[in-house]
Amino acid sequence: MNQEQLAKEIRRLDGAISQYIRPDTFPLALRMLAPGEPVPEGARIPSRSVKEQWIVCQAIGVARRYGWSIAVGREDVICPLAAIAFGFRAPNEEYLRGRAALGMYGESEEAASLLEAQVWKFPTGSYDYVCVAPLARTNFEPQVIAVYANSAQVMRLVNAALFKRGGRLQSTTGGRLDCADIVIQTMSTDEPKVIIPCNGDRVFGMTQDSEMVFTFPWHCADEILAGLEGTQKGGVRYPIPVAMRETVTMPPHYQDIMAHLNERDQTTEAKTPKKG
Repeated sequence: MNQEQLAKEIRRLDGAISQYIRPDTFPLALRMLAPGEPVPEGARIPSRSVKEQWIVCQAIGVARRYGWSIAVGREDVICPLAAIAFGFRAPNEEYLRGRAALGMYGESEEAASLLEAQVWKFPTGSYDYVCVAPLARTNFEPQVIAVYANSAQVMRLVNAALFKRGGRLQSTTGGRLDCADIVIQTMSTDEPKVIIPCNGDRVFGMTQDSEMVFTFPWHCADEILAGLEGTQKGGVRYPIPVAMRETVTMPPHYQDIMAHLNERDQTTEAKTPKKG
């Protein structure tokens, strides 16, 4: 796919998400940059462009709220858990024993080490950067699309993902490192996912309690588009239509007043001479 075709497909997907889902922040395109792969033009590397060290969920938050294109790698990522998960740094014994999780997420060293062992990870050295940008402003071919949205909007995206294939989506969560779930789980399984934002994403990425994340591989874009259109035609849409047209039940004293009003009107009508 040449650059012109890619830009056209990205615009089409962004337009459909805006039309059918209406998220509050920019849908995102994400790509892992292999060693030697150039950083996309215009992408900001925090340690160079703003002289700061960020974490992956923070970069995602800035991209979806500021509209920046960002690339973070070994010299940028200050969170050791994300640095290890994304393969920017090799794990050490303290990490493997679960020191970071012990007492916070795991009661025992056994539980804490098992939490770390089951975090989604890339092999060390597989990639130099994770690049994230608003979908509408993306100038690279994405590997993952991520949409932060409320539960009703995520439901619409799940409906869209299953419109042609049927069945159910399967996602795993440990309640931690949603950056790894968003990127690594989606790429590793090559399937759409529903992601629960982690504590770090809420603190540093400013994710709200009302938000979840829906992700899917870029190659699923046409399937998601067809599903959004098909389910919309089938009557599943956002905002969700509510049952507002039936006669509602009013409180008893309201009903008494209305009955008296009706009686008065009927009496008035009976006393009013008819013309002609």
